[in-house]
Amino acid sequence: MTVQNKTAIVTGAGSGIGRAVALALLDRGYSVALAGRRRDALEQTREDAPGPNLALVVPTDVTDPASVTALFDTVRDQFGRLDLLFNNAGTNAPAVSMEELTFEQWQRVVDVNLTGAFLCTQAAFGMMKTQKPQGGRIINNGSISAHVPRPFSAPYTATKHAITGLTRSTSLDGRKYDIACGQIDIGNAQTEMTARMANGVPQANGELAPEPTMPVENVAKAVVYMASLALDVNVPFMTVMANKMPLMGRG
Repeated sequence: MTVQNKTAIVTGAGSGIGRAVALALLDRGYSVALAGRRRDALEQTREDAPGPNLALVVPTDVTDPASVTALFDTVRDQFGRLDLLFNNAGTNAPAVSMEELTFEQWQRVVDVNLTGAFLCTQAAFGMMKTQKPQGGRIINNGSISAHVPRPFSAPYTATKHAITGLTRSTSLDGRKYDIACGQIDIGNAQTEMTARMANGVPQANGELAPEPTMPVENVAKAVVYMASLALDVNVPFMTVMANKMPLMGRG
């Protein structure tokens, strides 16, 4: 089933989960603003889209307030409204012990994963609150690291736990304006970032072990489902994971 006149912003749309979600939304008939740092990667997503005319490439640095403002101004000018924001842009730090982590590495992860999501949420909230008809949906990529950490992942895990707080606060504050906010926690989707899992990644017991992954299209289907709901319905939290990954045994 396709939709008409629905618009979305996907951050981190140049690769991985962001690209898969953007393509799935475009396939459903959404007009989608593809946001990310690398124009060439965003252009590739647009070329891969089933309806390229519905994709708008908007190079964006989510850590820069002016860049985020420009993104939302562009969407307002081109599409007239915003129905969905998928806060997906993210980064990680090297898997090193706490004392080896530099301040710059910590700060970069906080800036992209947390501050970037906040800036986009803030801009979306203001737009959704004032548009007519009022309201919209915000979906945050929380990751299973919003629940439990991997070894040597303090910056990433801390920001993903914080995303849960942002999701809850946005959901509460958005109720009166028909702004629904939910979070999807993803485990081992097949992307460039998870390719290393086939060769083994550190486990909580100190061992190195390979982990199963799942096709990233499963994440896209889940996001499309959340986006398809009427605004008087919300999925606050959803976990989508490779069934045999060791999440349930972590810790």
